[in-house]
Amino acid sequence: MLSESDRPHYHQFSHSLLSLAIITAAIYLGQDILVPLAMAGLLAVFLQPIETWLIRRGMHKVIAISLALLLAIIVISGIGVLLSIQLADFTDDLPKLRQHLNEVYADVRRWIHNEYNVSYRQQDKYIQKAQAETLTSLQSADTLGIISGPLGTLILLPIYVFLLLYYRTMLMHFVVVLFPQRHADRVREILSEVKAVVQSYVVGLLIETACVAGLNSVGLLLLHVQYAILLGIMAAILNLVPYIGGLVATFLTVLVTMSYQPDLSVGLGVVGVFLLVQFIDNNLLVPFIVASKVRINALVSIVGVLIGGALAGVSGMFLSIPAIAILKIIFDRVDSLRAWGVLLGDQTPEQEGSKLFRLPRRRRKAVITEN
Repeated sequence: MLSESDRPHYHQFSHSLLSLAIITAAIYLGQDILVPLAMAGLLAVFLQPIETWLIRRGMHKVIAISLALLLAIIVISGIGVLLSIQLADFTDDLPKLRQHLNEVYADVRRWIHNEYNVSYRQQDKYIQKAQAETLTSLQSADTLGIISGPLGTLILLPIYVFLLLYYRTMLMHFVVVLFPQRHADRVREILSEVKAVVQSYVVGLLIETACVAGLNSVGLLLLHVQYAILLGIMAAILNLVPYIGGLVATFLTVLVTMSYQPDLSVGLGVVGVFLLVQFIDNNLLVPFIVASKVRINALVSIVGVLIGGALAGVSGMFLSIPAIAILKIIFDRVDSLRAWGVLLGDQTPEQEGSKLFRLPRRRRKAVITEN
């Protein structure tokens, strides 16, 4: 029987593509179950050091897990209370905001009519068609979708986290036993690195979000933007969705700001603040706080975010980066999948000193002579 390394290249490649296709189909079909479970897995890995610390202090495992989970619930509830206070004031001004948005909407329709010669009736038809498609997609949810909706997720998430922490050792042992004994050390190494990457990612993400929220709020306060703290925090939360979230946050913040303060200089100031914060985030916060042992190139990150959004919505977009990081760890340690690890990484052949893309010595001399 042929070993994995002796099999033809097309055989290994077809098996890899088939495996990826099966995983993608499973995520799409079972997203109502898998997405909350994946979110719970991130939280469980994040809370595991707290649980371990409490157990070392002599606490029973169940009590340690319960206290760690209670601490997470308290922190999340505190952030929710802060946002709800800001939202309460924001809700009082919704009629005024709605009036301003209606005026902006009328101006946009007039501009489309004048510039592109699209009648108001045609615009209404397009809008009604979009609304009908949205309502159809919302009304097509079955019983499982209703149960596993936002309310169901809030109920199931703490239960998932508790059980994942409680059965952590058994689950890791299952993964090790799943492979032949000769691969046990490599599997344990992969599991250990996956745990370290996920922990550093989640902790770094929380610190980055807090810093971005603070910088956004300070910048908007300096511009005297109404509801600056609320908009700054919401923009930081949207920034959790890589690349796309920042653009959406900027657009929404400018829209709300211009509705209350129809001054072009204020709108440009908001864009400038967000661009400056994004520059600080991308060049200081992400490399020194969020960056982990696994580096993923920007192209794969953007494509992964879009695929995650297509498979599982906003939650899929958020989970895409840690999922790609985990895949990168696995690919780098499996010989038949190492090429996929190269595709996901951010090291180019020139940076790695690869000989595959080096010019022959005579050709290099000719190029130097020509220049």
